[in-house]
Amino acid sequence: MSLAVPEETRSLPWRYGHQRSGSGWAHPHFRPAGLTAILDRLWEAVRTAVVFDTFLAVLVCSVAFGALPQDSESPTEVVRATVTEVLRILKDPALKDPAKLMPRRRMLEVVIATRFDYAEMSKRALAAYWTPLTNEQRAEFVNLFKAFLSDRYAGKIEGYSGEQVVYLGERLEGQFAEVRTKLLSGKVEIPMDYRLMNQAGRWYAYDIIADGVSLVKNYRSQFEKIIRSDSYEELVQRLRDRTVVEEKKAKQ
Repeated sequence: MSLAVPEETRSLPWRYGHQRSGSGWAHPHFRPAGLTAILDRLWEAVRTAVVFDTFLAVLVCSVAFGALPQDSESPTEVVRATVTEVLRILKDPALKDPAKLMPRRRMLEVVIATRFDYAEMSKRALAAYWTPLTNEQRAEFVNLFKAFLSDRYAGKIEGYSGEQVVYLGERLEGQFAEVRTKLLSGKVEIPMDYRLMNQAGRWYAYDIIADGVSLVKNYRSQFEKIIRSDSYEELVQRLRDRTVVEEKKAKQ
């Protein structure tokens, strides 16, 4: 299986967003869905297919907390350390005061941002539309996409109610890895896989797969629809407008 394949047509499944079907792998399809790394509330959004309004939650985070994964750690250890720190912040009694809402969210934003590669996520979400962009356009999109994810979904993690994460194993191939987990919420078990890329000896996540549904594929579908029906400029303007709205809310 060749690794030297153009970005939009690479065929190594678990590296490039293909989804599992039974015991094998299925070709990716664009389909709206919702996703979160730890919250049952966001999972309900997945089931009801509320896409743009309720998709992500734990992709937002980080102040230095002294427990960030070290370069020598495995992909599983990186995911475990990040999720553990997110849960620690959510469980901290000192941060449950409503007055601590924004400081708590900023702490979460720092934690996740430390180990999620928003540039890679943006590139994969735009797919072929990324190629013709200038460096300035790419930088702007990455910042807007990150702000969109952070501002839109930070509040979702406030619904954490004791869900547990079980680590099932990892799969490695070259600089790519997939860490398999499952989220336990009552009697419900939700498969939750993290896809990571090794860059200069450090592992960074670029996608989350919830019950076979890819975060990146979800946004690729939504972005493609907007670009095809309107334009790339329209997509960027919508992200700009949403960022302005969320910034005003945060100041209230």
